[in-house]
Amino acid sequence: MKKIKIAIDVSPLSDGNSIRGVGYYTKYLVNSLQKEISANPDYSDWQIELIDNSKLKIENFDLIHYPFFDPFKLTLPQNPSVPFLVTVHDLIPLQFPKHYPPGLKGKLKWLIQRHRLSKSKYIITDSNYSKHVIKDIVSFPVDKIFVTYLAADNNFYPLNKKDLTSVKNKYHLPDKFVLFVGDINWNKNIPNLVNTCLELSMPLVVVGSSAVSKDIPVHPENIDLLWLQSKASSLRSANTLTLTGFVPDDDLNAIFNLATIYCQPSYAEGFGLPVVQAMKCGCPVVYSQETSLPEIMDYNGEMFDPYSTDSLKKALLKVWNSDSLQKEYSKKGLLRSKIFDWSFTAKQTLAVYKLALIGEK
Repeated sequence: MKKIKIAIDVSPLSDGNSIRGVGYYTKYLVNSLQKEISANPDYSDWQIELIDNSKLKIENFDLIHYPFFDPFKLTLPQNPSVPFLVTVHDLIPLQFPKHYPPGLKGKLKWLIQRHRLSKSKYIITDSNYSKHVIKDIVSFPVDKIFVTYLAADNNFYPLNKKDLTSVKNKYHLPDKFVLFVGDINWNKNIPNLVNTCLELSMPLVVVGSSAVSKDIPVHPENIDLLWLQSKASSLRSANTLTLTGFVPDDDLNAIFNLATIYCQPSYAEGFGLPVVQAMKCGCPVVYSQETSLPEIMDYNGEMFDPYSTDSLKKALLKVWNSDSLQKEYSKKGLLRSKIFDWSFTAKQTLAVYKLALIGEK
């Protein structure tokens, strides 16, 4: 029996993306796909191989999946000899060019990437919001864009806070705090979150390697990051604003469990994985009403307008000061988090593979 051979480009696992959302998606998607193929007899003649973009030998494959897309880097094949599909997580830099100026070279590469993307059999993306952004910006047929939600892995679950003293001490965390996890980019709206927490005397903990990066070049994309580091260094109280740097998943699970509130204040998100991780840990979520976040949260937290500091203040205070509301959002979040499952994501992804392969027969 001839094997159906599918290649997945896992380049994000060997570069700076390995500890970011793209690497997380690639890692857990690959693991879930391999589990599903090995357990499901419908895929007994399927074979998935992992390849690296720098060593592509694709002629022997029936389908290639690129689980990442950068509008300003030439990551897609120029003259594809094998059908391929692409996961486009978001197009935020193209939506907000003022905050993510590509420069002349970037603009030229985007034109090339857009042309190459148009040759994709299908596009996979993280949310219905992103689906329609891709349709509008790329002019890709909407019926060929498929939504597969991301998920939090099994490292995230509720813990007894009494058992987390060692993690609390390790990262010098206060008794109560607001938590943010992720990179520091314009779309994350971090200055508003920091200033609001300082005004309300709510300790803020920022988790992620981005916040403690060294030798940051002065560039419009780094304005908020430079601002955050300057702000952190100017504060006298260490507990007012804590930048932990990179945190391994086991400790991150504990920090979600220790947090009083998880806040996602973003102007724009393609998905917003940390809100799912927070919900899975039973941490109450306060989230922005913009882009994909209402779709992912579905009212299982406190929503606010990220362009209004007053709206953010009210949302934080409402949850911070109410034990009953914290318990309510904790329970609702735990239930909501169950719909985000890597096994289901793998099944949906395999269904897209099938469509692409059928089209070639």
